[in-house]
Amino acid sequence: MKKQEIEPTWSKFNILRQVCNHIPQHTVSKIARATGAEDLSRTITPWSHVVSQAYAQLTHSISLNDVCDSLQLHSGALASVRGATAPSRNGFSNANRERPAEMAEQLFWAVLAHLGEQSPGFVAGKRRGAAFRFRVPIHVVDTTVMELVANCMDWAKHRRRKAAAKTHMRLNLQSLLPNFVIIDTAGEHDNKRAWELCAGVKSGEIVLFDKGYVDFGHLKDLDDRGVFWVTRAKDNMAYEVVQKMPESKDQKILRDEVIMLSNPNKPAPELMRRIVALVEIDGEEREMVFLTNNLQWSPRSVADLYRCRWQIEVFFKQIKQTLQLADFLGHNANAVRWQVWIALLVYVLLRYLSYISKWAHSFTRLFTIVRAVLWSKIDLLDLLGRYGTAGGSFRNLARPEQAYFPGFL
Repeated sequence: MKKQEIEPTWSKFNILRQVCNHIPQHTVSKIARATGAEDLSRTITPWSHVVSQAYAQLTHSISLNDVCDSLQLHSGALASVRGATAPSRNGFSNANRERPAEMAEQLFWAVLAHLGEQSPGFVAGKRRGAAFRFRVPIHVVDTTVMELVANCMDWAKHRRRKAAAKTHMRLNLQSLLPNFVIIDTAGEHDNKRAWELCAGVKSGEIVLFDKGYVDFGHLKDLDDRGVFWVTRAKDNMAYEVVQKMPESKDQKILRDEVIMLSNPNKPAPELMRRIVALVEIDGEEREMVFLTNNLQWSPRSVADLYRCRWQIEVFFKQIKQTLQLADFLGHNANAVRWQVWIALLVYVLLRYLSYISKWAHSFTRLFTIVRAVLWSKIDLLDLLGRYGTAGGSFRNLARPEQAYFPGFL
């Protein structure tokens, strides 16, 4: 029997135009005027700059010439994307260097808010994983390191002979979308950014983070604000046991106790819960120590909540494996921030297409399909609705066991 071929509906717009249509019209020009970016790098308009950066992400371009030459060859089709024009190499490089990255940052949040208004379910998300029984918003805080070339040593020195940038993020566990992002050098310790990342968390909500973000003064601030948190205890933490909690029926819960820090002069929550549990990692059971300010949850709930923190690790792997965050188009801090913000913007646009098309396959497959037909005049939603021969349900996130690309930490 002959296999049925996919015959998507034709469209008067190419795929790149259809993706960019989800960026509200005139938003880029308004933000460019507000940030002063419109007056900088006059050889390329702000809209053409954004489209060129988005194109670099969607095609995984590895250099300025790669982007500019390709767009020059498709200048006619590019003009249909709201009049975008192909930049010259020098003009594109100058725009990445001179236009403030605040423009890309504000554009990202404006588009995310717009998509949330269009489809409230997109940003609301759903309860997932081991945290399904919690009805309140759950936030996951973590950071990822992006290695840079030696030319960036003057502003992004990480180690003796290495340069790197860090992306600190607060991810909503239900929607798997960023709530707060900081892009900075890798030299600063994670806990220095904890206050900023958690400033928007409201009373009654839950925040999860690794022990790298543990700052007891910050934990006290969260506790005073009525925010519940779960993290891991540092090995050198000095504490005193105030109360031993009733023994759990779960054999993998080794200890459950209420503690306080030994140093009374150190700012910290008055009481904390310390739970020691056996957790399976790579097929082996290891002992892990968790801390929380909630004295009512079961110890299993605390361990399950922390396990949900893995979702942000998977999120970072996903954007690194699909989007262009390995080869940067510029070596100065502003250019790197531009590229990271536009990468996040493209991720959100593709996730929105996945949501409205009810895409049932992996995010990586969605990305490769869009990349393959970027200049084709095909109805994108119809294509995504028809595409795929395998049945069943697929994860929208990459699998945890997938490795990083070389060059990433």
